[in-house]
Amino acid sequence: MAKDDRSAVNPFTGKKHHDNVNDDKFLEECYQQYYAIISKAQIIDNTAEGHLIANVANNLINAVENYLSTIGRLDYVEDYYDWEFHLLLDNTVNAFCIPGGKIVVYTGILSVANNEEELAFILGHEMAHALLDHTRTRQSAQNTKNTLTTASWIGSFAFDLVGLGGIGDLARVAVNTADIGSQFFLLNPWGRDQELEADRLGMLIIHWAGYDITGVPAFWQKMSGQNANNFDFFSTHPADEKRINVMRSLVDEIEEGIDYSKPVLADKPDVKYTPKKDNIETKICDHCGSEESEDAEFCTNCGEKFADAKFCTNCGNQVSEGDAFCTNCGQKL
Repeated sequence: MAKDDRSAVNPFTGKKHHDNVNDDKFLEECYQQYYAIISKAQIIDNTAEGHLIANVANNLINAVENYLSTIGRLDYVEDYYDWEFHLLLDNTVNAFCIPGGKIVVYTGILSVANNEEELAFILGHEMAHALLDHTRTRQSAQNTKNTLTTASWIGSFAFDLVGLGGIGDLARVAVNTADIGSQFFLLNPWGRDQELEADRLGMLIIHWAGYDITGVPAFWQKMSGQNANNFDFFSTHPADEKRINVMRSLVDEIEEGIDYSKPVLADKPDVKYTPKKDNIETKICDHCGSEESEDAEFCTNCGEKFADAKFCTNCGNQVSEGDAFCTNCGQKL
């Protein structure tokens, strides 16, 4: 099915996304990259780990289709998303889902995703990017930026033709400055918003599939905060506290009941998270007064390190009161 044969309104956001790419050419290029990757790799789908990936992926795909069927928007995925998934033998700690629904998981990711719920979130997060057309939207934004920059650059030479070369030079400087600014103030923030959207939709997808999402914020904070430079997947997904707060807030929101009468991403997520006092022990940040969970190492509001946290002098790992040795490096405390 062609892109124009389905509604342009995304069922998860309730909005029409910026789109100026040729659909056939776009998907063809995406699929070429996908098949180039798997053609050079060792596919191990017929292993216990491969069967686990298939089971998780099928659960998530079915959950998405069931949700869309419930809200009457199966048109969005039917005959358009050609779901396919493979496990590749590779120590790279990464996974991705390209537009059109092609999922690749490297065996290296299994070294950090210690249970099915954690693996489900990684796959759900990547599926969310594809379902939200983030790659297409970002490509469209880049195309628009390039077109405007080129037109402005050419237009600046009109000043030269009428003897106003100095103004033309200034115009070209302004175009270069605007081009750099658009990258930092438009495209990059747009990418950060996309990550928040994928976090939220990814968690909803695995929740719909019946997985427990309560451990997702702690898993993400642990892996992306401490090991981001070592793991490709986490290093490309910056783990700022804003994202952790969105995850925590969604856990609370699901427990309280989500209003499915409107698109689940219709509103920007509330990034201010306050731990529930009835079931979480809390402490107050001396620097800004923000309330945090008792085991927090840093204040999520101002970033100040809590004075009562204790750390190994050898590796910097947080340790508990009374520990004789560091549980990370074995250093005697």
